[in-house]
Amino acid sequence: GVQTCALPILTPTAAHWAVVLKSVVAHRAPSASSPAVATLDTMTGDGTQNIVLILQGVELSKKVTWYRVRLPILPNNSTGWVPRSALGQLYTVNTHLYVDRETDTLVLKKNGVPIFTTRVGTGHSYWPTPAGQFYIRDKLTDFNDPFYGPVAFGTSARSAVLTDWPGGGYIGVHGTNEPQLLPGHVSHGCIRLMNAAILKLASFRIAAFM
Repeated sequence: GVQTCALPILTPTAAHWAVVLKSVVAHRAPSASSPAVATLDTMTGDGTQNIVLILQGVELSKKVTWYRVRLPILPNNSTGWVPRSALGQLYTVNTHLYVDRETDTLVLKKNGVPIFTTRVGTGHSYWPTPAGQFYIRDKLTDFNDPFYGPVAFGTSARSAVLTDWPGGGYIGVHGTNEPQLLPGHVSHGCIRLMNAAILKLASFRIAAFM
């Protein structure tokens, strides 16, 4: 029979993630015979190790476990099932990043308690920042482009229209060389912070945001 793993599902105070150890097909159900949803590679387009956010687990036998994961594909908020054997060790983080697109406010919470708040820039109405639940995929500091500030985080969120994230498609959380534009709806979908704010955010351990 199928048993639900003891692994807790994603909550406002805890998230679980794992590295993709080998290229794997994500399926619609916890079975290799179910339809494929997407293929997960071991590396991101930014050249960093690919990770997935774990949402749920089922144990099919003592040796076979599948996890439902958040997928970095369109449509946003897509999920799929991958075998445990394709993933590395599971890690837990207790920080979540919340972005309010109406007030252009970002709040970082640890164990559900706010520990950092700042005003931000979000997407224009015609290049909106997508709504949903996503996760941080990578952290970049060596792109040498003042437009993105000193630090940029790549997320699993995708723009259905356009983005100013390098490589196209993905929504980033990054600094800016135009601080006078913040806060407001100023980007192609990315979330822009003052450079001092993105450096402060980068000092915390973040691996998922909502």
